[in-house]
Amino acid sequence: MERDRDNLGAVQKVLADGGYTGKAFASSVQELIGAEVEIVKRNELHRFAVLPKRWVVERSFSWLEKNRRLWKNCERKLSTSLQMVALAFLGVLLRRQ
Repeated sequence: MERDRDNLGAVQKVLADGGYTGKAFASSVQELIGAEVEIVKRNELHRFAVLPKRWVVERSFSWLEKNRRLWKNCERKLSTSLQMVALAFLGVLLRRQ
């Protein structure tokens, strides 16, 4: 996040999974980009219920899974993998009307 601080200046809220609970993560995000962290937890009753904000995250992962190259870590450098994710989302945006 430090490297992309300038690009993330407009981010106001970061939606995260329950695995990112804790003061360390929230305080580092607040310090680096000045955004609030909101943890979207799943339903504890294990019944299907659409949680609006969690749905956004799950839908995004679903779109990424349609790209075969992202299924396995076949890239040698992390920067190449990050670019493949960016290209995948670019494809999603271009298909929208």
